[in-house]
Amino acid sequence: MQSKYAPLGLSADQLNTFERDGFLAIEDFFSPVDSKNLLRRAKELVTAFDLKDHPKTKFSTSRDAHVGDEYFLSSGDKIRYFFEEDALDKDGNLIVEKEVSINKIGHALHELDPLYHEFSTRQRLKDVAKSLGYRAPKMLQSMIIFKNPKIGGEVPPHQDSTFLYTDPPSAIGFWFALEDCTPENGCMYFSPGSHKRYPPLKRFVRDGRGSTEFRDTEGAPVLAEEEYVCVPTRAGTLVLIHGQVLHKSGHNSSSKSRNIYTFHMIEGGEGSLYPADNWLVTEKPFMDLYSA
Repeated sequence: MQSKYAPLGLSADQLNTFERDGFLAIEDFFSPVDSKNLLRRAKELVTAFDLKDHPKTKFSTSRDAHVGDEYFLSSGDKIRYFFEEDALDKDGNLIVEKEVSINKIGHALHELDPLYHEFSTRQRLKDVAKSLGYRAPKMLQSMIIFKNPKIGGEVPPHQDSTFLYTDPPSAIGFWFALEDCTPENGCMYFSPGSHKRYPPLKRFVRDGRGSTEFRDTEGAPVLAEEEYVCVPTRAGTLVLIHGQVLHKSGHNSSSKSRNIYTFHMIEGGEGSLYPADNWLVTEKPFMDLYSA
């Protein structure tokens, strides 16, 4: 769906599409210059970070292997670095080049990095939040996600509300394609309308023992492959992702990277509860989008 830098929020047609499908791809939401600058900054961050004192934390999206150590659990208000599963040997030694070893950088880029902060708090994004009816949107879990050529891993079907549960559910993802995303390099797939068919199916929580666990809230569905639609996106596209829509992405089997930036938003107004056992907790309140 076209945008070409229009200064307002979502149109009626865009809102209807998001309500129907649980996701909305808006092409040309940000400029090629923005993509170039954000990619350059991402590479600077990878180059600058020091391996010496890093605990070599790997990141996995699988149910059984999700990271849960202190480096991860205390990252909600910091900028931290997480390796691809196959980037390290059993002794924690890097077995690929550092520049392609990182799976993601997170989780407070929107607050702590000046370039990503400016991009994440633009008036256009505030207008989108207002269009969606958010009264007091709080920003959290911002990430640069890398799918490096040949080694970028798949992400299995999931709901974002699993990781950022609120009562009532209010999570939404803002997903920015910094490069062209194709079936070959790991674009996203969605199950349209699944946000209406399924409540939050599980929660990713702190287990009280210094780690994390998944807790089922409903029986997880097994969807046929044909229930997912492929959603390629050109650089400059914003994809809005409802917290309950099932989505996934494939392995990068190509020679081209597929790097994106994303942050999430929840309702922080009266009547919205963010449980204390959610994995992401910070000492200070989450950043308010409208006042940023």
